[in-house]
Amino acid sequence: MSLDFDAILRRIRPDKRTSPLTHRPDEALIRAETLAGSQVRLLPDTNVYIVDAAGGLPTGVQDVLDRGLLFHCSVCFAELALGLAAYNPLASGWAAQRDHYRELFDNVPPGRLLTPDESIWLTAATVAGVLARVEGRTRAQHADLLNDALIYLTAAKAGVPVLTGNRRDFDLIQQVAGTGQFLWF
Repeated sequence: MSLDFDAILRRIRPDKRTSPLTHRPDEALIRAETLAGSQVRLLPDTNVYIVDAAGGLPTGVQDVLDRGLLFHCSVCFAELALGLAAYNPLASGWAAQRDHYRELFDNVPPGRLLTPDESIWLTAATVAGVLARVEGRTRAQHADLLNDALIYLTAAKAGVPVLTGNRRDFDLIQQVAGTGQFLWF
């Protein structure tokens, strides 16, 4: 695969983005709950797995997740593995969390684990860099933006919307990336 960084720069236009973006109003975005009762293809963001494991998803969102044709992203699984490994193994809930995520990882159907390719990595880094600069994010927040952009663009390439509780960052990523969809709750 040949990387065309010039094409990415022409599409993202980092040199033209010099001020913070405006978050769009709620009604301009797709709320996940509005799709309850439907079967949709979607890719859960990392926060969906975490909130679902804790039993905290709103009923309509749980319905969308339960009925949906789920795709998964290797970036989300890496974030979950990082969180689990950083969680104190002496804590009372560690073994249950380990078993929960082990089962999740083991039960991904063939062909449903999406992984960012070289072009997605480069595009996501450009999108995250633009947002880090214009939104005044700290260096510690750069990795989170990069991971979110990787997840978003991986889903976009597969033609699947991301289901997320992170409306704020995914709204901005979508505006800069200019492609893809997300459902929020």
